[in-house]
Amino acid sequence: MQDLKFIAYETLENGTIARITLNRPEARNAQNRGLLIELDEAFLAAEADDDVRVVILRGAGPLFSAGHDLGSEQARIEREPGPDQHPSFRTNGGTRPAAEGRGLQEWHYFFKNTLRWRDLRKITIAEVHGKVYSAGLMLMWACDLIVAAEGSEFADVVGTRLGMCGLEYFGHPWEFGPRKAKELLLTGDSIGVEEAHQLGMVSKIFEPEQLSDKTLELAKRIANLDTMAALMIKESVNQTVDNQGFHNALNAAFTLHQLNHSHWAERTGGYPAGTPELGVPAWNTAPPVQRADPRTP
Repeated sequence: MQDLKFIAYETLENGTIARITLNRPEARNAQNRGLLIELDEAFLAAEADDDVRVVILRGAGPLFSAGHDLGSEQARIEREPGPDQHPSFRTNGGTRPAAEGRGLQEWHYFFKNTLRWRDLRKITIAEVHGKVYSAGLMLMWACDLIVAAEGSEFADVVGTRLGMCGLEYFGHPWEFGPRKAKELLLTGDSIGVEEAHQLGMVSKIFEPEQLSDKTLELAKRIANLDTMAALMIKESVNQTVDNQGFHNALNAAFTLHQLNHSHWAERTGGYPAGTPELGVPAWNTAPPVQRADPRTP
């Protein structure tokens, strides 16, 4: 784990706890390709380290993650052909045309990696704060537990700002419940941390200034559990929801996601999401996210 540009990796408590920090605060920890590759390497390094029992995932700066990086200079340089193009854009479907290439790239770097982190052979805790939007949800949903700072809020705005049917890793019905998932996707509204706790998505709520310390305390408690017992508890729960259809549902929803991309690519002449000319507000100038208050229209 050397020469990291977009994350930080450290071990604590005599190596029993690994802590991964998304480290693009100037970009609100938006997920460019380099960050996702480094994050995968960090998770796999923690998994391979037999001393590590618990992995904490958090974000530097004012918020956990603003989702996919759709417009930074770094993301553009990584994507476009040239000497600084990230090598992942030349493999895993990156050189294939149209829907085939897009689908293969998103399968590898947005979907399959998130599923791999969900099935990591260690216990994982997402430590989140601030606004957690769109693909930021994917990162925390991949973790076994989610703890959040007071004032955190959660939203998926890809329906209202990109004309898309949710994320590549479609955990929404499982995390929010079916009707709440439809509401949040159709409106782009957010829920606060208290409602997220009531839904069972968030396990603990901590004061912002105590978030890191309290998360570490929780991780230390879990690290004291026998490692085989911890893994079997995780696997028992994961296998239960898989038997209820979770894994197959994710695969099916990913296919629908790619169909939605192809719909827009055909309508726009190549751009795989909605545009203002076709009635979808631009993602970077859309109105602010509203809170989904059940007492108001």
